[in-house]
Amino acid sequence: MMFPDWYTPLAGAANGLIDQMIVLYGDRAEQASNTFLKVLVWTEQWLRNLPPWVMIGASALLAAALSKKWSLGVMVAAGLWVIGALGQWDAAMQSLALMFCAILCCLVCGLPLGIACANLPRVRAVVVPLLDLMQTIPIFVYLLPIAMLLGLGKVPALLATVVYAIAPVIRLTDLGIRQVDSAALEAAKSFGATAWQRLVKVQLPLAGPTILQGINQTTLLALSMVVIASMIGARGVGETVLLGLQRNDLGMGLVGGIVICILAILLDRTMQGAGVRWQTRSVWQGRLSKQLSPPPSPPPSPPLRAF
Repeated sequence: MMFPDWYTPLAGAANGLIDQMIVLYGDRAEQASNTFLKVLVWTEQWLRNLPPWVMIGASALLAAALSKKWSLGVMVAAGLWVIGALGQWDAAMQSLALMFCAILCCLVCGLPLGIACANLPRVRAVVVPLLDLMQTIPIFVYLLPIAMLLGLGKVPALLATVVYAIAPVIRLTDLGIRQVDSAALEAAKSFGATAWQRLVKVQLPLAGPTILQGINQTTLLALSMVVIASMIGARGVGETVLLGLQRNDLGMGLVGGIVICILAILLDRTMQGAGVRWQTRSVWQGRLSKQLSPPPSPPPSPPLRAF
């Protein structure tokens, strides 16, 4: 043959590895899955039991408060009303519950990793290739071992969404912290700030707009997973699109697509408004830190010579 047979040993090793993981860690994975499932089901029930007018009003006020634009609050309220008018309110709340839990997991894991990548080059050298792999490998490749370990349902969909959507928040947290002006760090250091204080009071606030952009991208990527999540047992708006595809029902698929589009636009505009407001505040903080930075020390005077 022209080519050697690498398929058989590679596939055999992968199958043997996943079989060994199921035997060794299957019980622990099931316990962790039950914990995640309780949180996800509680969030979903809370959102679905919340009166729609309360959800619409709270979302509009939150969007207006984050962006300082009442027009955005009106747009959010109108968009959510359209979702209810299309008969997709419960499905949208199910998708939002899955998405919110996935975003929370991404923030809990992604922000510390991004901070570590910005401050520790060795960690960055390991994490960046893994992120490249996670963003380029097809979704169903890493969905297979998750489904084999945990079965089908909400938790595998949650983990697959986290793996797919976590990369932007890590990358942009790393980028934002590394782009913080060195003059601001030197000013904080000259005032006696510790490394933790410089991180919390200087680096994170100045890198806030970039970090918010990463959270925005993570949010949109998590929302884009709702259709694939419905294929493995997670209900929501993605199930509407999937049923329309299976039944050749263009109207049903179109309604699901419109709802996903509305949710994406509302979330994106809200996060962008918060980012613009934070960016303005960060600019003033950067100018203030430059004003407070100590002046450069004068050059030492030449030594006196004895005549």
